[in-house]
Amino acid sequence: MYDLTHFWREVSDERSGMHFSKVQSAAAVESEPVRPSVGRKLSYLGRWLPTFVWQRLVRARPSGKVHIMLAVADHFEPAIVPGEGRARASCDEQHGRIEKWSREYPRLVDRWRDCEGRPFSHTYFYPAEQYDRGLLDRLAAHCREGWGEIEIHLHHGMDAPDTAENTKDQLLEFRDALARNHGALSYLDDSPTPSYAFVHGNFALANSSRGEACGVDSEMQVLSDTGCYADLTLPTGFFHPAQIGKINSLYECTLSLKERAAHRRGRDLAVGKRPSVFPLMVQGPLVFDVRSKGSSRRLDIENGAFTGARPPNIRRLQLWKQAAVRVVGRPDWLFIKLHCHSMDPTQHNAVLGDAMRCFLRELVEGATSRNETLHFVTAREMVNVILAACDGRDGNPGDYRDYRLKMGSATHQKAVERLQQETVRS
Repeated sequence: MYDLTHFWREVSDERSGMHFSKVQSAAAVESEPVRPSVGRKLSYLGRWLPTFVWQRLVRARPSGKVHIMLAVADHFEPAIVPGEGRARASCDEQHGRIEKWSREYPRLVDRWRDCEGRPFSHTYFYPAEQYDRGLLDRLAAHCREGWGEIEIHLHHGMDAPDTAENTKDQLLEFRDALARNHGALSYLDDSPTPSYAFVHGNFALANSSRGEACGVDSEMQVLSDTGCYADLTLPTGFFHPAQIGKINSLYECTLSLKERAAHRRGRDLAVGKRPSVFPLMVQGPLVFDVRSKGSSRRLDIENGAFTGARPPNIRRLQLWKQAAVRVVGRPDWLFIKLHCHSMDPTQHNAVLGDAMRCFLRELVEGATSRNETLHFVTAREMVNVILAACDGRDGNPGDYRDYRLKMGSATHQKAVERLQQETVRS
C-alpha cells in the first residue's frame, strides 16, 4: 500500500511549483509569484514521468565497483533574504555571510577527503546581476585555498522579457570581470577566451518557464557564443514549469540553439563520440523516492537539492546512484550533480551543520563497503572527466580533472593580460 499523503501535499501546496526570483535588483518592481494549479503541476510531472519509467526499465544499473564524481552546484547568492522575494540583504550582511562561510566551511569538510585526498568542494555559481568586487575577492581567495571554483549564475527577465543582446552583454561583462579581476574561470584547449559553466536563475533556461524569468528563446545560442561549456541548471524544483522531459542525462543539444528550450532534445554523450555542440547539458538526479513506513510506502521525489527539510544523507546517495547519470559505454563512472543555496540562512544544517558533517563521515568511511571510489569534483572537473570518457579514456577518472578545461595555464595568463589591456584602452 502506498501512502501518497506527503506527495499530494506537495502537489496541493500553493507554494510548490511557484517560480519567481529570490533576489533581483533593488529597483525591481515587486510582482506576484506564479501559483500553478494542481492540474498544471501534474502536467509538469507528466513531462518526465514516461522517461523515468523507461529509464527504470532499460537503463542498467552498474554492478561491481563504481567511480563516483560528486559535484555541488551552489546557487551562491549572498544577498538572499528568505521569504522576501526580491529583497536584498545589506552589504554588511553579505560580507558577513561570506566571511562566515570561508571560516566555517574548511573546518567542516577538511577531515573528509576523497580517494585522491581532495576535500568536498562547491562550485559557486555567483549571480552576474549582483557583481560586487569586494565579495568576489573574498570568495576567490577562498577558492584559491582549494575549497571550490567560481562559475556564472544569472537571474533576468523578471519584470519584462529580456533580450538576447542584453543577456549576451551581461554575460560577457561578468565573464571577463571574473577572469580579469579574480583569476576565475577556465580555458578550453588552447582558446584565449574564458569559458564558464552556467546555472539559470529560477531554472528558466532558454525561456522554458512559460515565458517567465527569462524571455530569451535563443539563450542556448547566447551561452554558446559567450563561451559556456556546460549548463548545470536541471533538474528544477518540484512541479516546476521549466522541467523538461529529458532527465538523468549528459548530452549535447540537437535542436537549433536559437530555438526556445533547445535543451529539451539532445544526443546522449557516449564513449568514442567527442561532443561538438556546447554548452553540454549536465543534469542532476531526478527520481521517485519510495520509503517504507510500517505497512505502507511513502512516495516522494528526489531532485538532488540540499535543503533544511532534506539534508544530504547516505540513503539519498543510493537514490542519486539509481539515476545512473553516465556517459553511454562507461557505466562504472557515475556523475552526481547536486545543488544548494548555501547563503540562505535557513539551509545552515544542510550545508554547514551536523547533517552535513554526518553525511560526509558516512560517505567517506563507508565508501569501500559500498564498493565506491569517491572523487570530489567541481563543475569544471566533472565536465573534464565527461570529455575524457567521450574520448575513450579509462583508468582513474581523477587523472582527467584538467583534461581540456584548464586554469592557471600560460594561455590563461595571456588572456588575463589581454583583458586588462582592453580595460585600460576603454
